[in-house]
This record gives sequence, C-alpha cells and structure tokens, in this order.
Amino acid sequence: MIDRRELAGRHAVELTGHVPGSPLSVGNGELCFTADVTGLQTFPGLHAAGDGTLLATMASWGWHSVPGAYSLTSVTRTYRTPRGPVPYVDMAGELGGSGGETPASAAESWLRANPHRLDLGRIGLAAPGSPLTPGDVSGARQRLDLWTGMLTSRYRLRGVPFEVVTACHPTLDAIAVRLRSPGLAGVAVRVAFPYGSQAWGNAADWSRPDAHTSELRDSEAGFTVARTLDATSYRVAVRMAGGEVARAGPHEFHITFTGTAAELTFAFHQGTGGRVPRFAEVVESAQAHWAWFWSTGGAVDLSGSDDERAGELERRIVLSRYLTAIHCAGSMPPAETGLMANSWRGRFHLEMHWWHAAHFPLWGRPELLERSLAWYAAILPAARATARAQGCPGARWPKQTGPDGRESPSPIGPFLVWQQPHPIFLAELVRRATGTRHALDRYAELVLETAAFMAAFAVEGPGGYGLGPPLVPAQESYAAVRARAANPTFELAYWSWALRVAQRWRRLLGLAPEPRWAAVAAGMARPLVREGVYAAMAAPPYTVREDHPSMLYALGLVPPTRLIDPATMRATLHDVLSGWDWDSTWGWDYPAIAMTATRLGDPRTAVEALLMPTAKNTYLPNGHNFQTAALPVYLPGNGGLLAAVALMARGWDAGPATPGFPGTWHVRHEGLLPSP
Repeated sequence: MIDRRELAGRHAVELTGHVPGSPLSVGNGELCFTADVTGLQTFPGLHAAGDGTLLATMASWGWHSVPGAYSLTSVTRTYRTPRGPVPYVDMAGELGGSGGETPASAAESWLRANPHRLDLGRIGLAAPGSPLTPGDVSGARQRLDLWTGMLTSRYRLRGVPFEVVTACHPTLDAIAVRLRSPGLAGVAVRVAFPYGSQAWGNAADWSRPDAHTSELRDSEAGFTVARTLDATSYRVAVRMAGGEVARAGPHEFHITFTGTAAELTFAFHQGTGGRVPRFAEVVESAQAHWAWFWSTGGAVDLSGSDDERAGELERRIVLSRYLTAIHCAGSMPPAETGLMANSWRGRFHLEMHWWHAAHFPLWGRPELLERSLAWYAAILPAARATARAQGCPGARWPKQTGPDGRESPSPIGPFLVWQQPHPIFLAELVRRATGTRHALDRYAELVLETAAFMAAFAVEGPGGYGLGPPLVPAQESYAAVRARAANPTFELAYWSWALRVAQRWRRLLGLAPEPRWAAVAAGMARPLVREGVYAAMAAPPYTVREDHPSMLYALGLVPPTRLIDPATMRATLHDVLSGWDWDSTWGWDYPAIAMTATRLGDPRTAVEALLMPTAKNTYLPNGHNFQTAALPVYLPGNGGLLAAVALMARGWDAGPATPGFPGTWHVRHEGLLPSP
C-alpha cells in the first residue's frame, strides 16, 4: 500500500519569498483564487502574465461581453472541398505565437474577444496613506499543504509579523481568509473590482470605472457587493468577524480591523441566493475533501527508484493532480491557463480538452471529467448547425470558443479537425471507468452525433477515405496551405479508431451497425510514408520540422490501428528525436512523445521525453508547466503528463505491465485504469 499522506506531504509547496512566476492557488474546479506570498492578492504587478496578472479570482461561470452586434456571417468564406463548396469561418487578419494577432476588421476583433472570462475581484492588503510594496515583506515562509488544501503564509510586513490562512470551499464558490497580527489594525483588506478586458492575457480592465457598477449593501453577516457589467451580473457576499467596511472608490472597498485577528469569507454568486459559510466551515470542508482526494483514486510512488530524476517526476505528477483538480475540473472545458490567467481571453480550445481532462478517468476520477463533458450537450444545437451548413449530418465541434459554443474567426481553428473525435474518446474513458449503462445513458447522443459528422466528412478517393482539403493538422504550421492540406497522419488514424469505438457504442445500445461508419473506419487512406518515416500530411510541404510532431501521435494517444505500422512509427520517432525545433513545441508534446515511445516498447525514451530539458517542458515550483512570458502556465502539459504516466504505469488493454518505465525504476501504483 502506498502511504498516500506521506506521498502528498513530501510535495507540499514551500516558498521563502516572492517568486513572481510561481504563485500558489486554492480552488475547487469551479472557482480558483491565486495569491502572492501575503496569502492574498496584494502585489498583482509582481506576477505579470502578458498584459495581465497571475493573481486572479476566476470562476467557470464568470464571463463578460462588451456590447456588439457582429455575427459569423461577416467572417465566413467559401472553400472548395471534395464535397463541393463549403462555408468556413475564416480570418483575414494574422495570428502570431502565444496570442499575438492582427485582426483585419472590427468584427474579427469582437468575435475573437467576446465573451471573455472575467476576473471577479482582487483581494489584497493595503496600508491607507502609504502604498505597500514588495520590499515591505520580509522573512516570508508560505506553505501549500496538499493534504489539507490550506495555504498558510507567515511574514513580516514593515517589520510586524503576520499570519494569513487561505482556503477554498470544495463545493461552494467561497474563499475564506484568517488574518492574525499585532499590527492588523494598521492595514486594510482591499477588495476591488475591474471591468472585463478584451485584451489577450488580461482578465481585468481598470481603465473604465464608468462602464460598470459595484453596489454596496449591508447584510446580516457582513456586506454584499452587487456587480453589473453590461449583461453580466454577479454578487460577492462577505462574512466578517472583527471588521468594518467602507467604500474607498467607485469599485474599491476597504475592510478595517480593531483587534489582532479577523476571519473573512468571500462567496461569489451568479444569482441572488447562496450561502456564505463561516471560516471554520470552509477550512473543515476543505481539509476533509483533500484528505479524501489524496486517499482515493490513483496514485504513483517513485520513491524507491535509483534514478535521480524520479523525485522530480514524482513532484510533477503530484502537483499536476492538484492543479488539474482546481483548474480543469469545472462545468466547462478550461482555458489553457485554467482559472489563473486569460490566455486567449479565457476562451477554451476544444482540441485541448483531451489534454486537460482525459487523465481523470484513468486516475479513478471520472466524475471530474464528466462535469465538463456534459457541457457538449448544451452546444449540440450549434454544432449540428455547423455540420448542416457544411453539408454533413451530426455535429461538428468548434475549436476556440466560450460558453455559447460559437467558433472564433481564425485561419487555423475552424479548419482543425482533431477535436472532432475527442468526445468519443472521452466518453469511452468514462464508460470504462463507470460502467456501460451509466455512460450510454449520458453520452450516447454525443458519441453518435460526433460519429455521424466524422463519417460524412471523410471523402472516398483513390487511396481510401481521406480528410480535407481544406484542413489544418494538429501541427498548425500548415495554416497558410489550408486550402490544399489533406490526410494528416495523426488525424487519419484517430478517425479510424474513433469510428470503430462509436460503432461499438451502437452495438451496446442495441442499434444496427452503420455501414458508412464501418466503411470509413476500415477504408481510411493510409498515411504517407517518405524516406521510411511518416509525413505530417499527404500534401506539400509534407513535414515541417517545427511545432507539434503530430504524426507520432497516430500511435500513442491513438491506440493501435491497421493504418500504422509500428516499425515505421519507430523510425519516425527516432527521426523526430534526432532533429526537431524544440523551442517551437508545446508542453503537451513531451507526454505525447512519451505515449508513443511507450506503445512502441521503448520505456527509456518515454522517461527521457517526460523529462526532456527544454524551455517548454519546464515545471515551476508551484507545479505549473511554463511556456513563455505571455503563456506562463499551461495546463495541457500537466494533464498530458498524467495521461502519459497512467499509460506508462498501468498500460493498456492486454498490454504489458508498467510498459513505460525502465526496469531500473521502482514504480508502485494504485487505482489507475488501463488505457484503451
């Protein structure tokens, strides 16, 4: 038996000063609060994330739109396809790396930026009449206890000792704070509210105080601030023990104290109701929740390994479990920066949903995936409308979107197809983890509608059923040739495998097989092989050695299919490892490569891929996967790591035991499910 408490305990995060790129968070999947070394959000400018800050308070439900009357019809262009002319949402402007973009019209700008996720409020310390600076903090020691979910911050503020305990309720959108200091009467807790931001990376606009309202109301336990931003409204109810509130500006409130201790709870509500629990209740509930979380489900212990890298890999695994639980387990698919910053304005990328959440069932937590998987039903009408407009039955899922399921103008996103099989794969993972009847009852329509589109989208040609053009592979370097791109290796294999799974679901439902699905699954065109290795796609320029080496993932993420020859894939893996532009890769590429190596029986390469010393494979002290200054945290890397480790440790159906770790590693695991 793995000592679960000891495993979590040895990876508690401790900071001894300001670490600008690595603040710590508490959350529950729906709400997340990220704090600096004060335990609050006192110095947001110190923790920059592009044009914004990592110190945000965000909820799955917290969205805002600037008024606008634009529709996708103004950014739709007709492309020639094997099925005839087909309309696609497009973009005349240009995109750059990590969010840089130059829209060509007001319509493109608005449609890409709205709705955007909202920073619900900034909660930090303030010293009336004398602004605090990071230099005012000394002797800091901050600890995130994973077993209890408690963030404890001890430091001296202008020479006076402070202790702040911060916690998040596991089922209510509530943050609780306890402050203790002999100098507490000399400071205030500042609560401030911004307008929504349309800028990439920034969830808060402080320059438009006249565009929103913050109405202060008394309540029995403390006070409430009623927030209105255009069509968005929410309430922040504050329970106080030992404090008084006063307005300090149009959207700023100061809570002051007379004693040496105070307890506060901030509850964020969409509607008019909702409880505001006491500090003690939040703490007790959080402690019970996290003890249960770590005690159940999957666990991997590498502590007996002789390899000196095992401790670092185990740290990444444990912290990734915590981070994906608080950022990626909400009622909607997460942004790539989760509930911490506004990458792509907080809009989520559905091709990344697998990387955020597929690991949950494999680690014994299917319910955490099911929260966001249920969201697809809400946008099914929009996905069906897209499929119909393109001459197909079923549902075509968008790429970059928000709660409404509307596609974003882009020369890349609307042409991607590898997000289409994801709902089938995710539903299949839930079925394997929870039982067939449960999954069929909840996700049969999702699987069948997805497969109906996929089967119709593939067009029969001389070499079999093909994909595109137009198309952009998972390796997005081919956006400029999207009008002629076709038959990417990864997508061909994924299409064939997912349609076979969907056909199995039909049998489980008591339905007759779909002849078209069977024909496409069995008759997909074989991927192009050039000089003994798989090309990225079957159209010029065939393979560009940058961005995702996506042809590898046709056997790795995708289970074995008749389309992929293991020997050719092994040669392709060696070819990629011998020379690729690693600076242009992304954090999920490394676990994806590890999965391919594992399926090929090469555990040494699998481990080396997970720990490859490249910039995009950096894991910060808080456990987040760093990418760039504009994208300082990247949850697909964390989720991908967990999916890869599950495959490496538990294997797959009828596969070998611990296939992804060399024999010199001592790997103990519990509660993991085999991958397909």
